[in-house]
Amino acid sequence: MKLVVSILLLTATPALAGGVLSEDFRISSKTLGYDVQYRVYVPQGAGPAENLPVIFTTDGYWFVKALHMPKVLDRVIESNSISPVVAVFVDARDPDNLQVNRRNHEFYCNPQYLQFFVDELIPTIEEAYPVQRVRDARTIIGLSFGGLNAACFGLLGYETFSGIGMLSPATHPVQTLLPTYEAAPKLPLRIFLSTGWPGDNTATNRKFRKILKKKGYEMEFIQTRSGHDWDNWRPLIDDVLRFFYGAASEE
Repeated sequence: MKLVVSILLLTATPALAGGVLSEDFRISSKTLGYDVQYRVYVPQGAGPAENLPVIFTTDGYWFVKALHMPKVLDRVIESNSISPVVAVFVDARDPDNLQVNRRNHEFYCNPQYLQFFVDELIPTIEEAYPVQRVRDARTIIGLSFGGLNAACFGLLGYETFSGIGMLSPATHPVQTLLPTYEAAPKLPLRIFLSTGWPGDNTATNRKFRKILKKKGYEMEFIQTRSGHDWDNWRPLIDDVLRFFYGAASEE
C-alpha cells in the first residue's frame, strides 16, 4: 500500500507546538483509486507524548469554512468544556478539480470508503499524530449525506468507530438503513442525532430516534427550528463536541 505521507510526517512536529489547523495534505488511496485531501487540527499544547481521542469529519472543507469547527474546538478546549481532541477534516472534493464532489459516491454506505479509513487514513493519522489507537477513541461525524455516511459507518464500521455524529442525516438514498438498525442487535456505539424543522427530513429522523431509543443506545437528540442549512448546523458543533468529549461524557 503506497500512501503520500512525506509532507505530513515532515510537518507533524511543528504542528504539535500548539493550536494549529494544518494545510491540505493528500493521500493517494489504493482502495478508492484516487487522491483524497484532508486537514488536521491539533489542540494547543499537545505534544508527541499525548494520547488524544480523534474525531473525523466528512465534508471537512465545509466543517472548516462554514461551521468554523477549529475555532469552536479552540474555544471549548480552552474553557475546559471538553477534553482535548485531534480533528481530521476529510474533503470529499477532487483535489485536482474542486468543482467535482465525490460525496454521493462515497457516502451511500460505500464499503470501499470505510475501507479507505480503516486501511489508509487512520493508520496515517496514527503514525503522524499523538492519538489513541483504539476504537473507543474514534468518532465520525457528518451532515446531510455525511450524516448518512456516519450512520453507515455505525453499522459497517463499529469495530473501528465508537461514536457517530449525524447532523440532519439524509438517509433516503439507503432505504434499508433504518430497518437494518431496527433489526440489528444493539451495537457498541454512542450516537448524536439532530434534525431541523421544517424541511429537514424531520419525520424520518424522528423515526430514527425512536428506533435508536428503543434499542437503548446512549444518545443525544436535538431538534432545531431551522431547515437543512448552515444556520441549523453551526450552533450544534458545540453540542456534538460536548456530547462526545465533555466532562459528563467521562463520568
